[in-house]
Amino acid sequence: MAVAIRLSRGGAKKRPYYRIVVADSRAARDGKYLEQIGTYNPMLPKDSGERVKLNEDRARHWLSVGAKPSDRVHRFFDAVGILERAPKNNPQKGEPGEAAKERAEEKAAKVAEAEEAKKAAEEEAKAAAEAPAEEAPAEEAAAEEATEAASEDKGE
Repeated sequence: MAVAIRLSRGGAKKRPYYRIVVADSRAARDGKYLEQIGTYNPMLPKDSGERVKLNEDRARHWLSVGAKPSDRVHRFFDAVGILERAPKNNPQKGEPGEAAKERAEEKAAKVAEAEEAKKAAEEEAKAAAEAPAEEAPAEEAAAEEATEAASEDKGE
């Protein structure tokens, strides 16, 4: 029989309370267990001594007989000093998925295009603001020539 040291959930909805139990690994999570060796109340602050209560002697006994702790219980045992747990390293933990990366690239491309369009519009506006000041004498000269030409046509 494979024996596991794991959590069994109790408490009300959204108010969890766990028993640390030794159970057959095939038994239901909240089902029949062989022995209760502690409790875990996640509603208490992390620095509270009442958050995890554990009967260390019974835990050591069950570990010596071959019981396998779940990951969460293994963490509790490591904190108490019963069993050493090697830290896990997952470098891709916070990395977004492929679809999220594609969306980010598309968004960055759109932002870059918008910035380029904004700069081009500013340059055009700047050029337009400067151009009429420079072209104004030319336009006046062209208007004067047209007026002169019209008056000459009438005078003939």
